[in-house]
Amino acid sequence: QVQLVETGGGLVQAGGSLRLSCAASGRSVSSYTMGWFRQGPGKEREFVAAISTAISWITTSTYYADSVKGRFTISRDNAKNTIYLQMNSLKPEDTAAYYCAAGRKPSSSMNEYDYWGQGTQVLVSS
Repeated sequence: QVQLVETGGGLVQAGGSLRLSCAASGRSVSSYTMGWFRQGPGKEREFVAAISTAISWITTSTYYADSVKGRFTISRDNAKNTIYLQMNSLKPEDTAAYYCAAGRKPSSSMNEYDYWGQGTQVLVSS
């Protein structure tokens, strides 16, 4: 079993930055693809970013939704068993609950992810 806990959400003005963290416990997530999803008010949960497995002989790849490309950066720290989402140039439409997930392969589909955190709220004011 993998437990995921997101932190780092909060209130920020448009144009500002936040860094979300996702701490994993239970087992190492280095062999998992890790993803971030978000769910805005009255909206369905949507893909934000993903980072492939951290196995040493495989190049780590990152994937982004078009809406965040160039503004958000996903990364992982295997020593800390933690995933990050650096969010820059935030917009009011980025307001959402952000969820971390661990899965089998990089995908924008929630069905490919087996473990989910409880989410952290991000509110971007205009």
